[in-house]
Amino acid sequence: MFLRRLLALSSILTVALGPLPLSATPPPQTVEGWLKELPASPEWETWLRAQPSLPDLSALPGQAWLPDPLRRIDGTPVRRPAEWPARREELLRLFQHYVTGTMPPAPGNVRVESRETRREGSVTQEKLVLAFGSDHRARLRVELLIPDAPGPRPVFLTQENHRAWAVIAVSRGYIGCIYAGADSQDDAVGFSAVWPEHDWSLLTRRAWAGSRCIDYLVTRPEVDRTRIALTGHSRNAKQSLIAAAFDDRIAAVISSSAGAGGSIPYRLSSETQLQESIEILTRRHADWMHPRLRFFVGRENRLPVDQHELVACIAPRACLLSIALNDSVENVWGLEHTWREARRVYELFGQGDALALRHRPFSHATRVQDIEAYLDWLDLRFGRGRIDPTTPPLYPTYDDWQRASREVIDPARLPLPASADVRTRVAWLLGEAPPLAPTRPDPYGSEPEHWAQMLYRGPLPKEVEKVSLNFGHYLAGDLYRPAVVPGASAVKLPAVIWLHPHSVPFGYIPAYSAIDRRLYHDWVKAGFAAFCFDQIGTGSRIEEFRHFYDRHPHWSMLGRTVADTRAAVDALLAQPFIDPQRIYLVGFATGSMAALHAAALDPRIAGVVAVAGITPLRTDTLDKGTGGVARWAQWLPLVPRLGAFVGHEAQIPYDYDDLLGLIAPRPVVLLQPSVDYQSTATDLAVCFARAEKSYRQQGRPGALQVITVNDYLHYSRKVADEVVLQLKHLATP
Repeated sequence: MFLRRLLALSSILTVALGPLPLSATPPPQTVEGWLKELPASPEWETWLRAQPSLPDLSALPGQAWLPDPLRRIDGTPVRRPAEWPARREELLRLFQHYVTGTMPPAPGNVRVESRETRREGSVTQEKLVLAFGSDHRARLRVELLIPDAPGPRPVFLTQENHRAWAVIAVSRGYIGCIYAGADSQDDAVGFSAVWPEHDWSLLTRRAWAGSRCIDYLVTRPEVDRTRIALTGHSRNAKQSLIAAAFDDRIAAVISSSAGAGGSIPYRLSSETQLQESIEILTRRHADWMHPRLRFFVGRENRLPVDQHELVACIAPRACLLSIALNDSVENVWGLEHTWREARRVYELFGQGDALALRHRPFSHATRVQDIEAYLDWLDLRFGRGRIDPTTPPLYPTYDDWQRASREVIDPARLPLPASADVRTRVAWLLGEAPPLAPTRPDPYGSEPEHWAQMLYRGPLPKEVEKVSLNFGHYLAGDLYRPAVVPGASAVKLPAVIWLHPHSVPFGYIPAYSAIDRRLYHDWVKAGFAAFCFDQIGTGSRIEEFRHFYDRHPHWSMLGRTVADTRAAVDALLAQPFIDPQRIYLVGFATGSMAALHAAALDPRIAGVVAVAGITPLRTDTLDKGTGGVARWAQWLPLVPRLGAFVGHEAQIPYDYDDLLGLIAPRPVVLLQPSVDYQSTATDLAVCFARAEKSYRQQGRPGALQVITVNDYLHYSRKVADEVVLQLKHLATP
């Protein structure tokens, strides 16, 4: 029934959308449509109802890949430095329309309204109030910390809550300049009343305030106006990037954990990765960005610009992108895509090294050694020092894999016998696994509690208890189960293995409240044991991916995850309270890909519930707007061998209907959102119609179900509840 429903839906959408397969549901055209599609946001809804007209998102071209910063809207490439200023202005106009809102030009009349001066040892402290704008009605509090030193000095400009950073900078010979443009002290709030004709967001007003400091700083003889640096952390880093993109007097900018809306592209930080997204950002912090940005929730591919292009607008001036490995608001993988794409603009000017990365350990916070390292980098860029605190990229690329493997794959001549069965073909694409000796679960090597706390593994509800253990090849896993009730008889529990998407910061834990509750707690409360582990390249295993393809050039990240999943089955089978006949997988996005591959290769897995992530391979061509199979080799080097089939997709050795055929007659439930630009409803319908034949042949046609969820691509509450419902159904004898 569910398959017929999806087939009927896809045929209707083919008529409605014509050649546009970018999502199964067209964008809403009415206020009521938007209110129905997106989570409630009172501030945004008030703004939405006041709009004279609504945007037609279907008129915007869809692009799953990051937009090219060196290609103009009309398609003209930028090949010379002289052509960049026009492209930069084009990008800044787009950012003002879709992301930041418009800002006024420099007022040109900044003056000192009041001044207090005092000496503290060898430092002069000045507390100023700057006035500017119409009738000088705008005010901005500024503090200067000026060390005694000969000649003009570089400036370390930052926000009020980072005053301690400026104190460190003063000890290094910088003039510290602190302004009231942060949550702790925010004079930018009043700017809207002075310039009501502009629709600028809060962070844009704060960024503009930083530029007004520079208007004043360049009048001071102590200031080296060629070496003014701006820095900020978290939301202050977002505004610092905005300021540097629009104000070329800023010679260097340090973005410390800017996250979504800052240094991380929206296309690479979304609820698909269980991370901070446009939806979370524009609902929880509705005034940070322009309300127009919220139209792109679940349709990030139609956003005409993305944050890597904001960083590109700073070129060729110096920019340091700093990130913590387990940062709750961003991810290393997304940041490195920003670095690679924006660096192409820097290289246009021969200044590739001026855009740099710095990975910090732990989570979102900073330490004194981080600030000292930031100043080391400024000294290096300003010709004042020689310490280089930058770090190389952590995530390997498709090019890295090609260099390590030296594989040359001809899609027309695969190294497979013509008679090779599906399992052999799957094994070839996943790559050559190293010898994997059997192991047994052991408490030694399990995740220590202080790591668990950093990765937000707790607290636990009273109904749930956790057993941490080491399994497979020295991996840390957590087994959640119902709390033991004294006197209760032993009952064999059904078990669920959770296969999360590519959620880099915390692995199996949703970051920054991408989901309002822990998924596995729901499963335990429903009577299941839940086994969770971080996949390679995420959570506690981020650094493991750095040299993965150097160590295993002919294997794959997906192959490793499948092997780890099968090891998780081994670990569950070693637990006396687990029912060996009822071990299931739940996957989301890329986790669904891993789940279907693992179930196809391991008959001990009793069934699968997969939330999205299933895009038929042989029809996933670049013209579909999904990003194509290329994204699993280049966007994320999940299965590098797929890269050889870009343009030759029909020759991929197998497809998802083949995987489902291997799983049959075991049950599979696919929950597919109606808005999913990474998949195509018509291709899914054809794929599952083929797979249904295998289930019919084995006498279980109803064991394959496809349920269309009327929602955009995310693990919503309705999806979470449906997963619990389906698991209960699967586990019921």
